[in-house]
Formats: sequence, structure tokens, C-alpha cells
Amino acid sequence: MAEKNSSGRPRGTSLQPLRALAPFVLAYRGTLIAALAALLVASVALLALPIALRFLIDNGFATDNVSTINRYFGWFFAAAALFGGFAALRYYLISWLGERVVADIRSEVYDRVIRMDPTFFETTRTGEVLSRLTADITLVQSVAGVSLSIALRSILNLIGGLVMLALTSVQLTLYILLGIPLVIVPIIMVGRRIRHQSRTTQDRVADTSGLADETLNAIQTVQAFTLEPLQSERYTHAVEESFKAAIRRVRTRAFLTALGITMVFGAITIILWSGSRAVLAGSMSGGELAQFLMYSLFVGSSAAGLSEVWGEVQRGAGAMERLSELLIARPAIRAPEKPAVLAGRASGRISFRHLKFHYPSRPDTAALEDFSLEIEPGETVAIVGPSGAGKSTSFQMLLRFYDPEAGSIEIDGIDIANLDPTALRQQIGLVPQETVLFGDSARENIRYGKPDADDFAVEQVAVAAAADEFINALPDGFDTFLGERGTRISGGQRQRVAIARAILKDPPILLLDEATSSLDAESEQLVQIALDGLMKGRTTLVIAHRLATVKKVDRIVVMEAGRIVAIGNHDELMQSSELYARLANLQFGDT
Repeated sequence: MAEKNSSGRPRGTSLQPLRALAPFVLAYRGTLIAALAALLVASVALLALPIALRFLIDNGFATDNVSTINRYFGWFFAAAALFGGFAALRYYLISWLGERVVADIRSEVYDRVIRMDPTFFETTRTGEVLSRLTADITLVQSVAGVSLSIALRSILNLIGGLVMLALTSVQLTLYILLGIPLVIVPIIMVGRRIRHQSRTTQDRVADTSGLADETLNAIQTVQAFTLEPLQSERYTHAVEESFKAAIRRVRTRAFLTALGITMVFGAITIILWSGSRAVLAGSMSGGELAQFLMYSLFVGSSAAGLSEVWGEVQRGAGAMERLSELLIARPAIRAPEKPAVLAGRASGRISFRHLKFHYPSRPDTAALEDFSLEIEPGETVAIVGPSGAGKSTSFQMLLRFYDPEAGSIEIDGIDIANLDPTALRQQIGLVPQETVLFGDSARENIRYGKPDADDFAVEQVAVAAAADEFINALPDGFDTFLGERGTRISGGQRQRVAIARAILKDPPILLLDEATSSLDAESEQLVQIALDGLMKGRTTLVIAHRLATVKKVDRIVVMEAGRIVAIGNHDELMQSSELYARLANLQFGDT
């Protein structure tokens, strides 16, 4: 998807992507109607000003009557006040609508992205998504708010001004209408170029975001290898490319503004020259010329405003095109129309049947090949094997992060493909080897296992996971902020928080990617006792890296190249499986 965005995206030449805004805008029809009504009243009041000026010049000054002059000035001021009041109301309502629409789009895009399956994130950089959630939505915000307000005002004033020009002088208005295509066509052509340049600029901004996100998430590795100068050079290069793309867009935008203003007011100058000759010839009064002058200014300023906002609208269309790709994205893993339902809490019987699977990013290498395994309720099974054997893949398949190319997985006799993925994952607890913590307190990180759990339950599971002692020693105890990704505590402490989270969830099926691998000997003993209690009565699959773990399980499954090559207990496999014996000697430290 990242490649498609940067190079393969269709080069649009219309504002069609902005149609995706319609459902978000129409959700607030009342506000939209009120804004349009305020716009209409403000425009009518604005268009009444030249009429008041015409009567003031032709009638007020001619009568030498102060009361008549006062009356016409009163009308003029009343129209101005009405215009000012409703223009402010129109601006507020349109701006509110724009902010509301953008907030809804931001939430909708995030909600859609967070539900995507792992395949999506294999091909889409996180920085690319973040760029769309920030930079692209900011552009759409400009279009949906201020630009929309200017555009609607300018369009209405342009149309109203042309009508009033025609009522004032048909001949001069025809001259203006003949000149409009000469103004509009170049503006549209340059606007299309701006849209393409805007899309390119946003892609370059996404490149910088992706590079920064990747570097900052691996900052210790960067510093350990003293690669700060190299990463700074790469980021500077990406920023420079983004700057060059932005300058090309700004240069074109500046040219568009100059072109629009010059052509519009050049046309108005010619028309007014003709009007002045008409006054001298007696075919038009001075008041009519003043009225025509003001309407010409309205039309000219409105056309200039449209030319100015056209580039912004083109940029917004490019940004909305990128956002639409996320809004229409659908996860490959989703619930069937009529999902099957597990009868309450699953018993934990798991059946892997002839699974075959290749990762999309590695289509030539089988992650699983004819993988079959029956696990009874409450049984503890360890999965061992060399790197790349398919151990973690079996976990991901059970969680239904991917669907197999062949074969099936059943829980309590129900194919998980027929279950709602959310309902399936609610039955499974996962403790990964690389613990993921969030930028929140210790209490909330544990509560992630069961969001509605009370504080007492959180503290109790912390005790069970041997995490309470170090948490209480933190500056604010359970309310201590752990830092982004839990950087303020050690790896072993993060692992204990993750174990407490899994205990709190209380699932019937546990997936442990060697949950004690990051603990010291004392903590490991404490946590292992907690895990032994937690595993009772639950079906548990363990990716094992330590001998102490594999000796306690009911069965050990030995994997190689995506296949099961042996099953048994430790003693049996030491005699019957050469691979297992080698792993035991090397990986488990058995002698």
C-alpha cells in the first residue's frame, strides 16, 4: 500500500475525492442549512449596498435635502450591519461544521485502521498512517472549514453580482461573461498541477514521519551503533525532499494567485473604461456606474477568492483521496454475516487440522505445512523448535490474525473462521516475549486485560504476578506513569505487568511466549508459581525457551520448517528426536 500511495495512485483531475466528505457533512444537516441561510442573508445584504449607493448618488445628492441623504445613508448602514452580523454567523457555523467533520473523520480513520489485520501493517508503514491522521486531515480541515466558507461566499456573491450587473447594464455584463472563460480555464489547469504537487508533498511528509517513527522506536540501537550522524543525514535528506516538493507547490500556487488576480482585475479595468465612456455619452448615470463598479468589485473579488481557494481545495482533494484509501479499507479478517457463538466460556479444546500458510511478505517460504495438533481442555503443551520453525505463527493463526490457505482451526468443535474475531480473542490470553506497555500508569496497563476491573482486582493480580512490590516502590505506586512503551521500568518488570494483565483477563486459553524469559532467578520463581496456579484448569500453549518450562508441561511439540516432527515429553524426546536433543543441549542448556 505504501508503494501504491507514492507512485501508483491515480492522478486525479477532479474534485471527486471530496465527495467522500458528503456523509460526514450531511450528518449535521441542521447546522449546514442554518449556515447556508446565514450566507444567503449576508449575500443579499451585501448586494443591496450598491443599490443604496446608486440612489444616494443619483437622488440624494441631486435633491440637496439633508433628510433624504440621511435616509439613504441609513439604508446603506443598515445593509452593512445586516451583512456584518450574518457574515459572522455564517463564518461561525461553517467553521464549527468544518471542525466537527474533521473530528469525525479523524475518529473514523483511526477506528478503521486499528481494526485492520496484520497483513495491512506488513505493507503499510506506521509513519504513513500517522501522516494521514495529522497532515492530511489538517488539509481537509482547511477545506471543510475556512476554504468552504470562502468558496460558498464567493460563489454566491459571484452569481448574485453577475445578476445585478446584468440588471444594471446588459451590454457591459456580456463583456464580462465573454471574459470569464479566459480567466477560469487557466486557473483550473494550474489547479490540477497544484493537486498533483500537493499529493507528492504529502507523500514526502509521510516519508519523514515514517523515518522518524522507525528511528525513535529503536533509539537505543541507533545510539549503541553510534549511527546518530547517519540517521540525521537520512532524515535531513528526507526533509529536504519534502521541502523541495513543498516549494514546487508554493511556486505554482503563487503563480495561480497572480494569474487569477491579474486577469480578473484586468478584465474589470476594461469594463469600467467602457462604462465611463457610457456615462460621458449620457447612456448611464453616475449612480449606475458606481453601482456597476461595486458589483464589478464584488464579482472580481469573488473570482479572485475562488482562484485563491481553488489551490487549497485541490490540496484538500489530494489529501481526501489518501484518507479515502483508509476509510474504504476493509480487514481481510472479519466476522462472517452470521457468526457462530461459543456456549459461554470455552472449555479449551483446540484442533489444528492440516494447516498450510505462507506470510504475504514471504510467499516462497511456508510458515506452516500440514500442521495438525489436537489439544485437550486444560492441557499444557509446549512448542519448541529453531528460529523460523513456525512456533509464533501457530499462535497468530489461533488468534486469527491470519487465515490459513488450507486446513482449519477449531475451538470446542467450532471453526474459528465462523466466529467473530473479537469473541474468539476474548477467550484467549496472550503474554508475548516482547512485552508491549502503553504510555499510561501501571494500574491502567494492568487494567488493559479487563477494562472494567476495579482497583482492588488490579492490585490483587499484581500480587499474583509478583509485580506489587516493585510497583508500590515507584514514586506514585500504581498510579506511576511508566513512560512510552514502559521505558521507565526494566524488561523483567514489564514482563510481570504483562503477566498481571493476562491474569486479570482470566481467559480459558493461555498463550505464553516464554513469559518468564526476561526475569531474574528470584522473580522467575515467584512468577512461575503464579503461572502454575493460573494454568490450572486452562488450556495453555507455551513457546518454550527454557528447560524448566518444558519439563513441567503435558506434551512437547517439536517443529521444524513449519511442520511437526515429534511429539512427546522431555525424556521421550531426548531419546527419539535428534532435533529436540540438540535443542535441549544448546537452547535449553540441558547436559
